[in-house]
Formats: sequence, C-alpha cells, structure tokens
Amino acid sequence: MEKIKPRTLSGFMELLPAEQAKMDKIMAALRENYSLYGFTALDTPVIESAPVLLAKGGGETEKQIYRFTKGDSDLALRFDLTVPLAKYVALNYASLAFPFRRYQIGKVYRGERAQRGRFREFYQADIDIIGDGKLDIMNEAEIPSIIYRTLISLGLTRFRIRVNNRKVLNGFYAMLGLSEKSGDIMRTVDKLDKIGKEKLRELLIGEELMLSEKDADEILGFIEISGTNSEVLAALENYRGRNELLDTGLDELGTVAKCLGAFGVPEENFAVDLTIARGLDYYTGTVYETMLLDYPEIGSVCSGGRYDNLAEYYTDKQLPGVGISIGLTRLFYVLSEQGLLSDETITAPAEVLVIPMTDSPAAAVETATFLRNKGIRTQLYCENKKFKAKMSYADKMGFPYIILLGEDEISSNRVSLKNMKSGEQEALGLETASEKILAFIAESAKVKPIKEKEKN
Repeated sequence: MEKIKPRTLSGFMELLPAEQAKMDKIMAALRENYSLYGFTALDTPVIESAPVLLAKGGGETEKQIYRFTKGDSDLALRFDLTVPLAKYVALNYASLAFPFRRYQIGKVYRGERAQRGRFREFYQADIDIIGDGKLDIMNEAEIPSIIYRTLISLGLTRFRIRVNNRKVLNGFYAMLGLSEKSGDIMRTVDKLDKIGKEKLRELLIGEELMLSEKDADEILGFIEISGTNSEVLAALENYRGRNELLDTGLDELGTVAKCLGAFGVPEENFAVDLTIARGLDYYTGTVYETMLLDYPEIGSVCSGGRYDNLAEYYTDKQLPGVGISIGLTRLFYVLSEQGLLSDETITAPAEVLVIPMTDSPAAAVETATFLRNKGIRTQLYCENKKFKAKMSYADKMGFPYIILLGEDEISSNRVSLKNMKSGEQEALGLETASEKILAFIAESAKVKPIKEKEKN
C-alpha cells in the first residue's frame, strides 16, 4: 500500500507538546483574568448556518469564508467570534441577564493567503459586554484595566493602550464639513506612522481626497495633539461647542481617561491618541489599540471598541456593546519567533515521573495515587526498559522531578526524589517528598509565560 506523506495545511499551526504547554499557560492566564472581571465563558459552534453567519454579507468576509454544503444545508466556518455572539444573544435574549459579559477563546477560520504570522485557522480571545437598550460609559472605562491586568499577568510591562473615541473623530470631520469623506480621510490618517507627516499632507490634498490646504492643516494639527493625557484632553477642550457629537465624544473620552487611577492603570501604559480609528463603519464610541513598545512592527496585540447594535441583523432589539479581541495565534507566533516565551514554563505533562525499579509495580502505583490525591500531576513509567532509557525519557520530557522506587526505598518506607534540574537526589518520606514538590509547584505558578526584551 502506498503511504501518504503526512503534512499540515499551509496557514494552520500545529505545536509540539512543549510549545503547546506554553500556549495553554497563556490561555489559562487569559481565562483567569477575564473571570476576575465577572465574564462568563461561552463556547459557540465552529460551524454555523451560512445565511446566519453572513447576515451582513458582501465584502472581504464573504470572499474569505470557508463555505460548504452537507445535504440541503448551506454551512460555513465562523470567521470571528463576534458574529456568533450576536446570533447567540439574539437567540437567547429572554434567558440572559443584562449587561451580559462573556469571554470566549476559540478558533476561527479565514481563507486568506497564508503569510508569515498570518494564519487561516487561528485562536481569538474575546471579551464583550452587551447592554439591553443602553450601556453605561463606565463599561468602556473598565476595558483598559482589563487589558492592563491581562498583559501584566502574561509578563508584559512595556506596552501602551492607545484610546480614542469615534464620536470625537466623526464630530471633528462634521465640524469641517467633511462627513462624506471622513471614512477615506481616517483610512489615510491611519498611514501616518508609516509615511510621515509630509507624505500624509500630500495625500490629503491630492487627487483622491482633494481637501483644501486649510482643511489638511486643520486635520494635521488635530491628530498631532500630544502630551500627557490631561494635556491632550485640555487641548481638545478648544474644540468644544463647535459640534454636538464632538462634545459628547469629549465627555466620554474624558470619563475613560479620568477613571484610569481608580481602575489601577498607570499613566505610562495609557495614551489618548487621536489617530486611532479602528473599524470605520462598526465602532461608534471608545476605541482601543494596544502596542508593545519594543515591537511596534507587530501592530496592535489587543484592540476593540464600542458599537451601538450588536445583533441588528437578527433582532429589532437595541443591543449596544463594548469588546476587545486578542489574536492569540499570531501573538504566540511572534513572541515565539522573538524568543520571548519563558524558558521557565513547565512544559512536561506532569511535575513528577514515578519509576518502579522492581519487578512488581505495586508500590509505584500506590505512590502515584498518593501524589495525585495531593493534586500533583504524576506520570507512572511502566515500560520494561533499561535504566538509561528511562532516564533519557524523563530528561527529554522535561519532568522537574522523578521518584525512584527500588527494594531499599520500599523496605525503608521512603522514596528517592531527584531534582532533574539540579541533579540533587534525596531519600525522603513520601509526605515530605510531596510537600517539596508542592512547594515547587507554588513557586512555578509565579512564572509569567512571557519574558520581555532584555535591556542593554
């Protein structure tokens, strides 16, 4: 029989066990932090009815979606976690309590061209807060604290959460009489970091946008407002009274910025940035982008914002919300490529490997059971191999500890506990050995999954 060469499809990530352990630790940290803020876990189907999934229809989404038929059913793989959430809330509206706070970490699928760091199957980690009719601005103010605490728990410190408000932008362009061109202008302004001020000005007054030099200068002056958050907000007050929507946005932006201290977000990790726009036809209020200061080329690692009506394609009920998303697979790939995943993360499937050194495994089985009852992940090695092969397995798997049980240990009611990193080996009572392993586990739990760039 001809063998089929095994391969993984382009754009799909498969990790070896050690790398998967590192990914799992990051996911566990996200779940812990999201739960800390009262978000409930949600798991929606990977496959949805294509008409439901594509209710909005058209554009790049429909081109990238994985769509297929099974019998008479028109089906598709979910391309994000937001549309399934919208369907879920509309479908279960009567059973949910609002505001509804959910987090979801799951795979999504997009049939785009696979590139370095861009995948066709990838994990997203989302949180959303959905209101019934209304949603208070304090929910938008709380989001930066969730981003901050989550990234700190992962081991990152050098990042900045950049925040703006779409009402400020839309009001500003309406003030200039440029509402019809505002989307195109914001898309152009988004290129500022890449092309610089002079080139941006050329594009604003060029053939596509055809803005007056006065309007172009007004826009450049507006987006270049900088300084501390209080200085930026003070400068924006000069625009108050010229447009009602702008004034509302200024109030909301001020509320978000002024709540930083109470929510535990340091000033250096947060910046009011008037160049941030996010999804041009989707977000309606506060918008967020989070940058790693040492790796600006990565782009935003956590972004999102406020939207007015989550489920408008499924229900007449007004369901405003605010949410953020982390492209987890891409972030993991980039961190791994940059060597920023912690080497101290335990990647073994257990903290201890129990190796019987006698013909009868009875004592080893009892020892493994005792340790598991203590909450210690324990693997039992029962293969009939030479001692060297057993130790080679323990070393390759990266077990922090091994326990050897021979005739001497059994007769003296002890175990030989070996620290695989230091090489130290002790004859201990099983209770004492378990306490030592538990202490190691407690210390290991403090290790962050990400290590930051070393400073020269």
